[in-house]
Amino acid sequence: MIVGVTDQNRSLVDGPCTQGDMAKRTKKVRTVGKYWTHYGASLRKMVKKTEISQHAKYTCSFCGKTKMKRQAVGIWHCGSCMKTIAGGVSSYNTTSVTVQLAIRGLEELKDQ
Repeated sequence: MIVGVTDQNRSLVDGPCTQGDMAKRTKKVRTVGKYWTHYGASLRKMVKKTEISQHAKYTCSFCGKTKMKRQAVGIWHCGSCMKTIAGGVSSYNTTSVTVQLAIRGLEELKDQ
């Protein structure tokens, strides 16, 4: 036993960290924690929003499963039906597609 070692700093002397000794992960900042305090809070919030949407899985419009994943900028691939399509840069559907679908739905209601 090493003299002067207490229970609080025993993990530093005994060796590598175990799962219980590791620090808590971030809650609020999530993926933008890598930027620390750089670039300002507002810009980090914007980046957080886009990073969350680009890493999320979306529902495939062909097979209906939640397997649509981003491969590269604007390229989306479904792991279930193996379809690869072009979509938005950071999210599967762009805002213009959403607006066009809403307009088409309203026109169909108007025609009835």
